[in-house]
Amino acid sequence: MSTPSTNSARVVLDGVTKGFTTGRTGQRETVFEDFGLRVEEGELVAVVGASGTGKTTLLHLVAGLEQPDAGRVETGGSQQGRLGVVFQQPRLLDWVSVRRNVELALRSAGLDPAGAGPALAAVGLADHADRYPSVLSGGQRQRAAVARAFAVEPELVLLDEPFSALDQLTARRLRLLLQDLWTARPRTGLLVTHNPLEAAFLADRVIVLDGRPAVIREEFTVGLPRPRLPEDRAVFDLHSKILAALG
Repeated sequence: MSTPSTNSARVVLDGVTKGFTTGRTGQRETVFEDFGLRVEEGELVAVVGASGTGKTTLLHLVAGLEQPDAGRVETGGSQQGRLGVVFQQPRLLDWVSVRRNVELALRSAGLDPAGAGPALAAVGLADHADRYPSVLSGGQRQRAAVARAFAVEPELVLLDEPFSALDQLTARRLRLLLQDLWTARPRTGLLVTHNPLEAAFLADRVIVLDGRPAVIREEFTVGLPRPRLPEDRAVFDLHSKILAALG
């Protein structure tokens, strides 16, 4: 499945093939074969699928952490911009303060480290800025990870099941927070998740992956204005359609 590139797309995967050799059997497993996907400028696309369908591999290809065996991956769009990534685990440096974690990201991006304060305030951590990550709750650590990703003013945000390790109530709060950040400054994003409700609530478009090599089984355009609530009937109805597509 090959997708042509145009200037309107921020992310383009065109004819991508990617496989891995398993350590246990030594056999080659193909995750993607002639795979295509595009994410338009300003669009938040969610990719859902069962474990093993290649969601994280897809994100790693876009992030440049993996290289395709064939095909091309482009993330420049009309202009090259900074990248922000939120992983499933916060991946904070435990030996420095929360503020310092964000400052290091800003310095690495060539930005003023003074931006750490406003970034932490935006996620409700102003009063915890000088604490160490180890004394924060799981939800607070993930808020800090979100602040670090958004502090660098990324043009493209990649989210790798960012709330799956949290309890339901905390995850709901952070999804609402992410929606607020997106509404305040729209940008381009790619979210991989196994949670259909999360995809329906956050995304502009939902891609359902299936099989190995993975194919796009179905695609849904959300078309709902923001702000949304997870309990909105239209969100829940879309969630049900995604579940049905997942089988």
